[in-house]
Amino acid sequence: MARRRAKPGTPRPWALAFFALILHGPLAAQPSDAEAPPQAAAWSLHAQLTYQLQGHGAIDASYEGQNSFQDRKEVRGSYTTTFYLGRRLWKGAGLFVNAEFLAGQGVSQVVGLAGPPNGETYRVDSTELKLGLARLYVRQVLDLGGETEAVEDQANRLAGRESKRRIVLTAGKFSGTDIFDGNTYAHDPRTQFNNWSLWANGAWDYPADTRGYTWGLALEWHHDDWHARLGSFMEPTEANGIYFDHDVTHAHGEVIELEHEHRIGARSGSVRFLVFRNQAQMGIYRDALDASPLAPDVTLTRSPDRTKYGFGLNAEQALTPDIGVFLRLGWNDGRTESWAFTEIEQTLAFGVSSAGRVWGRPADRLGIALAVNGINGDHRDYLAAGGYGFMLGDGRLSYGAERVVDAYYSFAPVSFGSISLEVQRYDNPAFNRDRGPVTVYGLRFHMEL
Repeated sequence: MARRRAKPGTPRPWALAFFALILHGPLAAQPSDAEAPPQAAAWSLHAQLTYQLQGHGAIDASYEGQNSFQDRKEVRGSYTTTFYLGRRLWKGAGLFVNAEFLAGQGVSQVVGLAGPPNGETYRVDSTELKLGLARLYVRQVLDLGGETEAVEDQANRLAGRESKRRIVLTAGKFSGTDIFDGNTYAHDPRTQFNNWSLWANGAWDYPADTRGYTWGLALEWHHDDWHARLGSFMEPTEANGIYFDHDVTHAHGEVIELEHEHRIGARSGSVRFLVFRNQAQMGIYRDALDASPLAPDVTLTRSPDRTKYGFGLNAEQALTPDIGVFLRLGWNDGRTESWAFTEIEQTLAFGVSSAGRVWGRPADRLGIALAVNGINGDHRDYLAAGGYGFMLGDGRLSYGAERVVDAYYSFAPVSFGSISLEVQRYDNPAFNRDRGPVTVYGLRFHMEL
């Protein structure tokens, strides 16, 4: 099933000024960094706005198919505004609601690249401004005693204190990446690396609707420097679909993650290991090829209870107070069709991020990273025979690993906002050596209040 298409065009940035004028006054009255966070705050109210423009020039392409990256120059924009409301219910419990306005589209309607360049557009499907419910969940913390640490007031967190030894249960609608696969240097496409295979593990086909959210449960156990997480989530009814399969006995996705924090000298770091298993009404690439070698269609082979499994490794390390590096490795079996995130089955991603203190701009940020992504043999043969997924399909394929270098500079003229310039360079877009290379340029405006 193809990704939901959007009408050409870019959204109007009319909401920028309105957002700043209306919300900056009441929301800016939060405690400064120098102040201690309030104890057991009853409410939390925050908001964000992100507006992005991305474009590219003409590219070399011997042929194109239904899901090919556009070979002509184009410029596209995306816009999101999110309102975060948190309310303490009782000891250790909070209710969190996020309403999100969204509009716009990614370059080439978010097809033709295994790792698309705009981390906002996976949840955007129209140039008309729409309102959606992004998150609605309850978070319960059970204190297991021991040393406590301050929790600052922030989006989807209530200020107070939490024990370093605790159990946390989250239930409702949220994103699996809210809890799993975190990384200090590469996890937020609104302020950090924008490429899908850099802010998340591209091989983790994490359960989600078109906009990146799902309904589910997550259980966390924290014991000083050790952390374990378990989650179970609903799957969409079709690949990259907006609706969920409510028959959860046959359609669901599970993930387990183990993390250890460490210090090398005075510098902090973390290592996380993740395994996942998804079950849904997916098709099988080899069955599609066997049924129709010249025109395979994986959607015709869908059947209940098909599974996909894989793993991910995620590491980060501070080198200095301002510079840190990260690494992600990922793999999934790739026998069944890609279902919810992206059509990547092997990934290696690493990079470095630095604050601008050295050049007198401590709030600015500079980052550069590389992702190398691949797919398995069945998926390669399927695309080479003219098959289509929800993101990829040039009609033919001369296989090569897709490589992307993502570099950005984030300029922070005020404490609550930043402007980023970004360049992403792709070799073998959509794993095809017959197309590209592609260079995508980006301008990103972000505010947090």
